[in-house]
Amino acid sequence: MKNRVVTWTLAASALGVGFGWAASAYAADTVKIGLIMAYSGPFADTANQMQAGIDLWLAEHNGEVAGKKVELIKKDTGGPSPDVAKRLAQELVVRDGVDIIAGFTLTPEALGAADVATQAKKFMVVMNAATSVVTEKSPYIARTSLTIPQVNYAFGKWAVEKGGVKQAYTLVADYGPGHDAESSFAKGFKEAGGTVVGADASPVANPDFSAFVQRIKDANPEAVYIFIPGGAQPPAIGKALAERGLTPPKTKLFGQGELTLPEALESMGDTAKGIVTTFHYTMERDDPLNNAFVKAYRDANKNRSPDLFSIGGYDGMHLIDAALKKTNGDTDGDKLIEAAKGMAWDSPRGPVSIDPETRDIIQTVWIREVKEVDGKLQNVVIDSIPNVKDPLHGAAK
Repeated sequence: MKNRVVTWTLAASALGVGFGWAASAYAADTVKIGLIMAYSGPFADTANQMQAGIDLWLAEHNGEVAGKKVELIKKDTGGPSPDVAKRLAQELVVRDGVDIIAGFTLTPEALGAADVATQAKKFMVVMNAATSVVTEKSPYIARTSLTIPQVNYAFGKWAVEKGGVKQAYTLVADYGPGHDAESSFAKGFKEAGGTVVGADASPVANPDFSAFVQRIKDANPEAVYIFIPGGAQPPAIGKALAERGLTPPKTKLFGQGELTLPEALESMGDTAKGIVTTFHYTMERDDPLNNAFVKAYRDANKNRSPDLFSIGGYDGMHLIDAALKKTNGDTDGDKLIEAAKGMAWDSPRGPVSIDPETRDIIQTVWIREVKEVDGKLQNVVIDSIPNVKDPLHGAAK
C-alpha cells in the first residue's frame, strides 16, 4: 500500500491523494493525523483491523474530532522496522505538517517514532504496540491498547486464586511477545502460590507441536499456559494436545486470547472446549455499548467481527477527540498529553482510563472460557479483573 492522504468529509468518505498538497491549503478547522502502520507485509491484516476501527469511529462522528474535520495521512512501514517508522514520522512532521501521530501496529514502529514525537513535541497515540516500555520512550505517548504483562500477570494470579491450579507448564512462541507473556504469567502464578513445573518455547512459525506437547505430557502438569500467534498455529497445537489427552477438564488449558479467536475456534472444533483465555477486549461480552459496536463494525466491514486491533484504533480516536475538546481544539503536544492524563471513558471493552503517571491504559482484564452456545463454540466471559495497570512500569526491565 502506498503512503496516502485521506480527508474525512461530513459524509465520512475517504479520498486518497498524493503528497503534493501544501499545509497552507488547509484551514485551521482541520486536524491532520499521521498514521504509521504496517499496511503491507505479514502484519497487513492487523493494520487493516486497526484502520477499520479508526474509520468506524470517524464515520460515527461525521469525520470530525472536537468539531474539526480530520485529515488522515497514512504511512506504510511494511513490517516491524524502527528505522522506517522513524523516517516516516519525520516525513509526517516536516513534510506533511501533522498535528498528531498515531497508529503503530508493532512495538518497533512505536519505538522508532518515539524520539521524533519528543523532538517535535507531537502528541503520539499508540493504538496497539504492546510492549510495556513503549510509553516510557517519550513523554508525549499515550496508549489505548494493552500491554502483554498487563493481561497475563493478572491472569497468572487468577489461575491460582480462582482457577484452582497449583502447577502449570508454559509453552510460548520464541519471540519478544511470547517471552513477555511467559514471564508475566509465571510471575503472577508464582506470587499467588503456584509452581511452574516446566517452560518451553516453540518457533514463531511452527507447524508441528508434537515434540513440545510430548514433553508437556511427560511432565504431567495440572495446567498448560500457551501463548502463540494466530493463524494456523492454534488448531495445530489443539490437535497435538488432543492426541495426547491433554484437554479440559483433565488438563486445564490457559492462554492469551489469540489462542481462541473466532477463526481459530472454527479450525479447532471440539478440542477447543474448556480452554480459558484472557484478553482486554472480547466481542462476545453482552453489553449495550459493545453490542452496538460489534453490529456497526460488522455492517461496515462485510460482516467481519472486530478484534483487539479494532478496539485499539476505535478508542485511540476517542482519546484524540476527548483530549482536543479539553484543549479547546489546541493541537499543541504538551497541552494534548496533559489533557490525556487521567482521561476516563466507557469503551465497548468496558471502563478505561489513562494512567496520569505512566500514560498507559488502565482497564478490565476479561477471563473467558470456550463453551458451546446455540450449537456454536464461542468465548464466554466467566470472570473479570477490573482496573488493571501494567505491572512493569517503574520496575527493572
